[in-house]
Amino acid sequence: MRIGTVALLGSALAVMGIASSANAQDAQYAHAAITAGNLSSAERTLERETRAGSREPEVLLNLAAVYAMTQRPTEARDLYQRVLETRDASLVMSSSQVASSHDVARRGLRLLEQPGALQITAR
Repeated sequence: MRIGTVALLGSALAVMGIASSANAQDAQYAHAAITAGNLSSAERTLERETRAGSREPEVLLNLAAVYAMTQRPTEARDLYQRVLETRDASLVMSSSQVASSHDVARRGLRLLEQPGALQITAR
């Protein structure tokens, strides 16, 4: 089982997981870009990883969150569903709690149904 790391950013934005993919540096950059509010830069990085074949739940969850935060709920929903269709992975939160990628995806889907809610992201 692969384990990623998770950090929480305040009560509004939960940041889930640090990619343990082949290119963890890109995933960390994307996470930093999201937390800094540079969503377009994060999106470019994450989309590049998905085009290169990344199926890491951290990458998909981050990209879903970017889509949700940029008012593209259909695209976000599709990515959350893709995570649910893959093998569940453990994500370790900064508080040392463990969350499953499936739980994070389900939470993201529920948040999409709540008007004005910010989405979860993975780093």
